[in-house]
Amino acid sequence: MAIWNSLGKYRDTGLLVLRIGLGVMMIIHGLPKLQGGPELWAGVGKSMGTIGVHFMPTFWGFMAAATETVGGLFLLLGLFFRPAALLLAFTMVIAGLMHLSKGDGISGASHAIELCFVFLGLILIGPGKHSVDKK
Repeated sequence: MAIWNSLGKYRDTGLLVLRIGLGVMMIIHGLPKLQGGPELWAGVGKSMGTIGVHFMPTFWGFMAAATETVGGLFLLLGLFFRPAALLLAFTMVIAGLMHLSKGDGISGASHAIELCFVFLGLILIGPGKHSVDKK
């Protein structure tokens, strides 16, 4: 149908919708972790143990919370887009591995795995013309 073929001209608008939606959701997930303080950060940071990193869990937890919050904001704005998407993808890899190691199975890890693929795809596609990086 012709209507589907004509939607290609809205590629940048589609990327804007993705960026805003994903950015807001990452901020919503990350901000409570960021505000949770060192005790919560240490708990989140222990997830790095799934890849053999057992030192400085508070630092790693803070970095995960900051990546979700600030990375979500950068994604939303299209600012430092590719580095933010890369850090978010890595955070989702660790989250997925943590769920799998806890025995949650693929259904428990699927959200993080799906987001990882979305962020990897966005790294390749870029932020689109409606972004701070393109201004």
